[in-house]
Amino acid sequence: MALPRRGGARFSTNVWPGFVDAMGALLMVLIFVLSIFMIVQSMLRDTITSKENELTALTQQVDGLSQALSLERARAKDLAGQLDAAGQKITDFEAQVASLIAARDAAKADADASAAALKLDKATIEELRAKLKSSGDEVAAMTLALEAERQKAAETLTLLAAAEASEAELKQQLATQMTEAEKAAALRAVAEKALADQTQLSDRNAEKVALLNAQIAALRNQLGELQSVLDAAQARDAASKVQVETLGAQLNAALAQTAAEQKRRAELEAEARKKAEAEAQDLAKYRSEFFGRMSQLLQGREGVRIVGDRFVFSSEVLFQLGSADLSEEGKAQIARVAETFRELASDIPPTISWILEVDGFTDDTPLSGQGAFRDNWELSQARALSVVRYLIDDLGFPPRRLAATGFGQYQPVVGGTSESARAQNRRIELKLTER
Repeated sequence: MALPRRGGARFSTNVWPGFVDAMGALLMVLIFVLSIFMIVQSMLRDTITSKENELTALTQQVDGLSQALSLERARAKDLAGQLDAAGQKITDFEAQVASLIAARDAAKADADASAAALKLDKATIEELRAKLKSSGDEVAAMTLALEAERQKAAETLTLLAAAEASEAELKQQLATQMTEAEKAAALRAVAEKALADQTQLSDRNAEKVALLNAQIAALRNQLGELQSVLDAAQARDAASKVQVETLGAQLNAALAQTAAEQKRRAELEAEARKKAEAEAQDLAKYRSEFFGRMSQLLQGREGVRIVGDRFVFSSEVLFQLGSADLSEEGKAQIARVAETFRELASDIPPTISWILEVDGFTDDTPLSGQGAFRDNWELSQARALSVVRYLIDDLGFPPRRLAATGFGQYQPVVGGTSESARAQNRRIELKLTER
């Protein structure tokens, strides 16, 4: 019996070191595992920290880009205002150019009229000068005739004096020679008659000379008036030429300014177009992201499909036949879409003008007109409004970002009158677009 106890004691003494070795090895393994865990944790912490830093930097960059986009939007708005002002200014310049052209034409017409009047006045003056010259010749001839008559009158007076002398002599000889006295009386009578005739002729010649002098004075006055008219016409002609030159210079300046304004307007339009294209690209980016998220969300769901840039919901999923009240299943579908879109809308900068357009469509089956809706126009419009009101009233969607439109039966996606074609044409479409 003693041998077994000694064997058990020897066995117990031999197991204990192995147990200690096993525990030591296990502890070393545990320490090694903990070391690996700490190293991995440290590496993960560094990786997460770097990712967070990168995310913060990207967030700051996005904020900076949003602010820059807002500034660019404001600048585009200012440019649009400047463009309108430039357009108004160009319109004013065009009106001014038109008035200048009209004034130039009027001045040219006045100049032509003045030139015609000047030519007429010159012709009249030449005619009067010729007439004056002929009148001068007539006056000279009349003067010569008057001198001749005066000479004749002088000769007559000489004869009269001789006759008077003869009369005196005859008076002395009257007593002695009566016959000679009668002869002298007869001679005196003849001389007096000749003197009277010469006196009358001299008076008539004097009247003619006075009349000619008056005509000459009148012609000279008329010639002076015509010369004044000619001088005034020449002054008007010179003023018209100066005015035409001034109007031409103003017209050239206005045309140059108009060209500059048109160039500026073209530059503003190009810049505004670039801004609009950039906005469209931004909206397209968010629309693409929206469609990507919605495609993942709606993938495999019955009654919802993507056609181009629109999400198409079958009316059977949202409404009962002939009704515009959203079903519970339809509300759930719309709520999922609205939640996803609300997450995306928070990332769209407020400067981008966008709306979610809700369009209602029906098939070509006519309504009886006895129900709540007279025709498919009213039914499609009511269904679109029902979706919009649910988004606003129940889901808190901003009304200014929504639009409802009804197209009735006139925008089918599938032709034909089969039940399958009509089912595809009964639909509600959601589209993210610009306002």
